This record gives sequence, C-alpha cells and structure tokens, in this order.
Amino acid sequence: MIGSIHMKLRTSYVCQQCGYESPSWMGKCPSCASWNSLIETVREAQSQKSKVKGQKFGIQKPVKLSEVKHIEKNRLKSGYEEFDRVVGGGIVPGSVILLAGDPGIGKSTLILHVLAKIGGLYVSGEESAEQVKLRAKRLGIDGENISILAETNVEGIVQAISDMREAISKTKEEDLSDLSLIASRLLPLVIVDSIQTLSSSDLDGMAGSVGQIRHSTELLIAAAKSGGIPMIIIGHVTKEGAIAGPKVLEHMVDTVLYLEGERFATARILRTLKNRFGAVEEVGIFEMGEKGLLEVTNPSALFLQDRVTNVPGSVVTVIMEGTRPMLVEIQALVVPSQLAIPRRVGSGVDYNRLQLLVAILQKRLNVPLGTFDIFVNVSGGIKVGEPSADLAVAMAILSSFKNKPINSKTAVFGELGLLGEVRSIGAEDRRIKEAKRLGFTTVISPKTTRNLKQAGEIL
Repeated sequence: MIGSIHMKLRTSYVCQQCGYESPSWMGKCPSCASWNSLIETVREAQSQKSKVKGQKFGIQKPVKLSEVKHIEKNRLKSGYEEFDRVVGGGIVPGSVILLAGDPGIGKSTLILHVLAKIGGLYVSGEESAEQVKLRAKRLGIDGENISILAETNVEGIVQAISDMREAISKTKEEDLSDLSLIASRLLPLVIVDSIQTLSSSDLDGMAGSVGQIRHSTELLIAAAKSGGIPMIIIGHVTKEGAIAGPKVLEHMVDTVLYLEGERFATARILRTLKNRFGAVEEVGIFEMGEKGLLEVTNPSALFLQDRVTNVPGSVVTVIMEGTRPMLVEIQALVVPSQLAIPRRVGSGVDYNRLQLLVAILQKRLNVPLGTFDIFVNVSGGIKVGEPSADLAVAMAILSSFKNKPINSKTAVFGELGLLGEVRSIGAEDRRIKEAKRLGFTTVISPKTTRNLKQAGEIL
C-alpha cells in the first residue's frame, strides 16, 4: 500500500518567494528577482495524486459529530507528567509531533526517555546504532522495547514501518501471550532524529534542502496517518531561533514543541507552540542531570535554590509559564561606566524592554542612570518574555543603584507604563497564592501599588 508512492515523481523548481515555477534550476528568479530561491519540489499528475491519496486514506464519508469516537482514552502516556501535560494529556495515535530546539539542548535525550517508557522504533539519521546504544546505557535505559534503525533514505524508513506493521498484523493471539514478544513486536511510537538528515530518491537535492525536508515530511506523515502510528520528528533550529527548513513544515504537523534553556544551565523548558489536540502555551519543566532529563515538580524551588538573600539588586518576581505560576530571581548590577556610551546588558530579558525601563526610571524617579553601566540577569537560565516582570526589573535596578537590599520575603510583579503607572496583568490571584505558598509574606503587585514611585518607597 505504501509502496505505491515510491514511483519516480515529476519535479520542478518553485520560487519560495513568489511561487514562480521552472522546469530547471536558475540562480535568479525571473519573476521576483530573488537569488537562490528556486527549490526542487515534487509535482505529481492529478490522476496519480488522486489515486495515491485514495489508496492511502480510502474514501471518506461524512459522519455525525456525536458519533465520532473520543480520542482521550486512546492517548499514549509517556510516564512523564511534564511531557504529557505539554502534548495535551498524552500522545494521540496517528499524530505527528515536531520537536525543535538548539543543538545540545537535550532533544534526543528527552525523546529517548519517552520512547523507553512507551516503546517503539527509533530512526537515527545522525548517529549509528552503537552511538545510540552508548547514550541509552549512560541514561540507564536497557532498550528492551526499543528497535533502532540507522537510515537516512525516507523511502527505506517508510518501508521499514510498513514491514513492522505487517508483522504485527500477522501475529497470532497466542504469540502475544508473552509480554516480551509484545514489547518487541508492537509499534506504538516512531521517533525520527532528525528530519534534516533525511533525503528522498525522488529528488536530486541534498539532505536538508527545502524540497527534501518537505517531501520527506509528507511521506512520513502519510505513513503515520495511514497506520495510526504516532510519530515524533526532531528538527534543528537556525541561529535566528527559527525551526530550520520551510515554514510549511510547522503547518504540516499536528503539534510543535520547543525545548529551550541555557546550554550550561540545568533547567530545560518544553513549550507548546502549536497543538491540534490540546492547549497551546503549556510548558513542562525538566532538569538536566547525570541520568538525563528529570521532571521538576516544583520549578520555583529550582530557580530559587541558589538565591542569596539581603543583597542589593536581587528581586523575586512571579511569571506565568503556560498555566502555572513560577518564581524566579531578577538580578541587577549598576556600576559607574568607563565608556562614553554606557552599556545596557540583559540576560533572559529583552534588550529593548530593558532600555525602556531604564528610561522610565530616569524620567519618573529622576534617577541619574545616564553614566552607569546596567546589567540585568534572570537566574537559572530562564527567559522572561512577559511584561509582568517590568516592576521587578525596575526595582532590582533601583536597589542596586541605591545599594539597599529589598526584604528577602518580598515578591514583586506588574507591568510598567510609560507614565510610571503599574498596570494590571493576568492571573494576579494565582501569582499571589504561589508566592505566599513559598513563604513570601509581602507581595508588591498592581493590587497594592499604583505607580513606580510608590513601589520605590520601600527602599
């Protein structure tokens, strides 16, 4: 059935900017004048395309929504609550998940942990079977329920999946009485590591090109959907932080996950960017240890474990990651500058937002920061993107400038406006509840503070 799509397909070169199509490659697009934008793309005849689609998915008929089977009970549980939360409560059979992240952040380690719990096929395009075995041994994974396939040809991968499915369908019930046979022969999950290493014999482009990535993903999605097999595809990230390959890759899959964190810090955050089977913006917190990634049930304690109290420039704030509040420490250092243009350095905070907060402090509180270097850091390697940390960043800068510490049992959060007012934010009650649960007796928030001047009076 899947073998019917292995015929030699007609290809053309399509401009990724304007859509111009050419039968041969050209360095410059004649339509929009873009250079190196023509990418080899598969083009099938309509009759062949319809025939293949009919073979893959069959003839579909309308059904009542009330008669559609509920998928929640069929979700695969990974055994990791943090991972299951991010994907919406478990992995849906037949779904395709794209996992992206910086090199060395722990994508392969996380997926190997998940596969060890569920079982299935690990397709490695970057490492040999021996290298994967060494990594699994280091993580304490015996691999009894994991099959390994070192392959970069996508047609070979699809054929291997098809062969394993046929072997499962021919297995007799009496053969499945042995649990070891069940673990070794069933195919509950397929991991592809990574999509940038795969290539198709239908295209002439090298592995990692736009055409190869898109066509390889199409074949893998077809194999997953037709067999009801859940699949996780690992993708690389460019220097700009975008998922490498065509943007359409994100639209082709059902779920897009992003693993982030500082490479030399222990904290890792698994974030949902897209999910057809659950809520987006959910996060899972992990900690990198000697045995791989470990779940973190209390992330606030992780980010505050090395905090030094009663030191100027240290402020604790409450941020929302998905639906859960977390406490993190904002550190600031203000020192006289030796440069004509003072430096503004932010780690974990947006640079433009930092410049804005410094300007508000200068204008509304008359703080002379024009001749001082300002350094702001979010401890634990986490990145704060929401404006609720504005007030905490401003208070940390003010504390360091005046060399006066803020009470260690005080938590600060709120958005700052250009007029110096403290604006309300979402989930204030949940933030306050989380702060008090961890022993913070004083909370400076939009409910208790109207403007920056009033907040600065505590110093």
